[in-house]
Amino acid sequence: MAKTYSFHRRAGFWLSDLAIRGVFGLMLALPWATRVRLMGWFTSRIIAPLAGYSGRVRANLNHVMPELPDTEVRRLMRAVPDNVGRTLIEIYSGAEFMKRISKLPLTGDGAATLEQAITQKRPIVLVTGHFGNHMVPRAAMFARGHPVGALYNPMQNPYFNAHYAKAMESFGKPMFPRGRKGYAQMLRYLSDGGTIGILVDQFMRNGEPLDFFGKPAMTALSAAEMALKYDALIFPIYGVRQPDGLTFEVVVEPPLEHTNARDMTQALNDSLEAITRQHMDQWFWVHRRWKPERMEKLVRAREERAARANGDSD
Repeated sequence: MAKTYSFHRRAGFWLSDLAIRGVFGLMLALPWATRVRLMGWFTSRIIAPLAGYSGRVRANLNHVMPELPDTEVRRLMRAVPDNVGRTLIEIYSGAEFMKRISKLPLTGDGAATLEQAITQKRPIVLVTGHFGNHMVPRAAMFARGHPVGALYNPMQNPYFNAHYAKAMESFGKPMFPRGRKGYAQMLRYLSDGGTIGILVDQFMRNGEPLDFFGKPAMTALSAAEMALKYDALIFPIYGVRQPDGLTFEVVVEPPLEHTNARDMTQALNDSLEAITRQHMDQWFWVHRRWKPERMEKLVRAREERAARANGDSD
C-alpha cells in the first residue's frame, strides 16, 4: 500500500528535496575533484551537525567501542559524513563516475574465483555494506559488461527517492525496490543465473541478533538463504576509498563456504567489521545499526513466543 502523508509533511519533504537538488546542481557544475571534496566538506561541516548525524556517530562508537579515544571519536564525527557526502555526489555524477571507475581491476583473494564464476555464468550473490562507496563494486561489474541486479530501500522522502533511484539506475539495471514484489523479481533474476548485490548492514526487525563489533545487531539472513537455495557463490566485496579521497580499489574476498544461513551471515558481518576496522572513517556510522533498547524488546518477545510454543506442545 502506498504511503500517505499529511500536507505539512509533504511540504517538508518538498522543501528539503528542493534544497538538496539545489546543492547537487551547484556541486555538479564544478570540476570533479573540487566537487567531490567540497561535497564531503559541506556534508560533514553543515549537514551532519544540523541533521544530528555527528551525534549519532558518537553514540554508535560509544556503544561498541567505548575505549576509543575522544580525539579519534571527534575525527570520525567529521570524517564519516565527509565520506557520505563524497559518495552521494559520486553517485549523482552518473556517467562521469562510471568512466572513472570503468577500468578498475578486481583485487583481493576472491577476485580470480569471481572472474571464473562470471565466465561460467554461475548465480552469484555479491554482499557489501554502506562502506567506502557501496556502488563502486556494482559499477565496476557493469563496466565489464556483467549486470548486477540490486535491492534498494526507497527513501522516506518520495521526492528525493524519485531522483535518487534514477541516479542509482544510471549505473545499470535491474534495480529491485525492497518489498515483496521487488524481492520476488530479484529471486527470479538470481535463479536464471544472474548476479545480485545485497547490503547486509541495516537493522532488520525480522532478522537474527548476530554479532557486529561485539554487540548484537538484527541482521537479515536473506543473502545467505538465497545463496543456499539457488546454489549461488556468495562473495563479500567492497569499494575501498583510497587515501586521495577520489579513487577506489575493488576488493573481493573468497566466496563463503555453504554451511547454514546464520553462520554464513555472521561471516559476512565479521568480514564487514574487519575491513571497517582497517578504514574506520569509511563505514556509515550514521546508521542506527544496533538499537539496543529495541533489540532487548525484540529478543524478549521472541523468547516469550518460543516459551509459549513449547508450552503448547507439551
